[in-house]
Amino acid sequence: MMANVKTLQYLVGGRWLDSRTSRFMDVRNPSTGDIIAKAPCCTEDEVNAAIAAARAAFPAWSNTPAIKRAQIMYQVRDLLVKHEERLTALVAEENGKAWGDALGDVLKAKEGTELACAIPTLLAGENLMDASVGIDTTLYREPIGVFAGIVPFNFPAMIPMGWMAPLCIAAGNTLVIKAASMTPMTCMEIAKLYHQAGVPDGVINIVTCSRHEADLFLTHPEVNGVSFVGSTAVGLHIYAKAAAHGKRVQALCEAKNHALVLADAPIKRTAAGIINAAFGCAGERCMALPVVVAQEEIADRLVAAILEKAKELKVGPGYQRDTDMGPVISAEHKIAVENWITKGVEEGAELVLDGRGRKVEGFAHGYYVGPTLFDHVTEAMSIGKEEIFGPVLCIKRVKDFEEGLRIMNQNPLANGSVIFTQSGHYAREFQKRTHGGMVGINVGIPVPVGVFPFSGHKNSFFGDLHCLGKDGVRFYTESKCVTSRWFDEQERQREKVDSWDGTI
Repeated sequence: MMANVKTLQYLVGGRWLDSRTSRFMDVRNPSTGDIIAKAPCCTEDEVNAAIAAARAAFPAWSNTPAIKRAQIMYQVRDLLVKHEERLTALVAEENGKAWGDALGDVLKAKEGTELACAIPTLLAGENLMDASVGIDTTLYREPIGVFAGIVPFNFPAMIPMGWMAPLCIAAGNTLVIKAASMTPMTCMEIAKLYHQAGVPDGVINIVTCSRHEADLFLTHPEVNGVSFVGSTAVGLHIYAKAAAHGKRVQALCEAKNHALVLADAPIKRTAAGIINAAFGCAGERCMALPVVVAQEEIADRLVAAILEKAKELKVGPGYQRDTDMGPVISAEHKIAVENWITKGVEEGAELVLDGRGRKVEGFAHGYYVGPTLFDHVTEAMSIGKEEIFGPVLCIKRVKDFEEGLRIMNQNPLANGSVIFTQSGHYAREFQKRTHGGMVGINVGIPVPVGVFPFSGHKNSFFGDLHCLGKDGVRFYTESKCVTSRWFDEQERQREKVDSWDGTI
């Protein structure tokens, strides 16, 4: 344990405060195992105070012109660029991501912020003159109120401060973020940049707490909507409970993304894409690629190419810039991932590369799992169906396109799906018939840029409006239609109108 362990505060109404809680959660550096901070498990009163601060800030902020809110978001964007390296180092420290992965986390936060800079255009309504005789109709988009963001550990910059905060507040709402207790510091540091950019007190509030206190967001009468990223079980609970209390909900959940590799795919380039998708971020992302469905005639060559490249990956501490793959998030998760590997062996899969017991010289207490490769995984094996959230890649072998597509579509999770092929016919058939909400054609991580929604399907998402893109704008606003009529001299004299008053 390091000597300079700091106790984190929480943010309410523009003030960083010491929690009165008696419970604190360890924030560890996964690369070393050292405790680097302690996050408070904020009390119910403190969570309620954050909600109250957001509600108090809403009237003035929602009445701030959209162009002014956009100018503030431009300042946030510039500060993210200015502090890019410091924030990258912080992500690498508290999350364990390799430097390139950590930088990508920060850049994705910037991407969401750049989308929010266009909020005057995104909020622009619609108008129809003479919708009926002498009657005009205008549609406005207006902010709703207070939103809660409940975030996971795996993207401490992108998810709270790229997916949630920018569009939410740029649209005129206020926000309370429950930062991930294992990786809260990046979110907190970016919140300080928001304040520096001119975001008023109370517009963004940050707490760390347990699920018990977070449940307040789902029922609190002053919370209008909830955005969540995490497990399917928790996401379904949040969706059901918050929606039952009249709140808007978007719940982005688990995934078991598959890639179909056809015989015409270029083996080496395809293997490189698979390596990046499967082992980037140590597999701890919902758009990771944990399963490859390979056509039998090229499966042996593909597995050999993946194995060769996987062995070349340098596993090490996230903040060393030559590291290819960092540790997983915690000692508990390391055990869980290694138990999954053991289970795969017990289920009868062929373990081609074993990542258990991985040691990194000088970092004996880090949470390292090496890249792991299974071959001949069948549909009867749980390792090929359930989310592991670690650097474990499963190979399933199929005869043809139809068998591969059927296997992929059987999975109840449908975040993303990928095909590697040079055939335009099969690429088109795949994008049309796959159940995945985000589809890659020769793209291993088919996350669309922020102007499009992050659109998972089936049990990977609960709600109606996805985050980012136009969906995100609609989620954080509600439409108001105004129908107006101005009387000429003749109309002013009328004393009787029909039941629809001229609107038909």
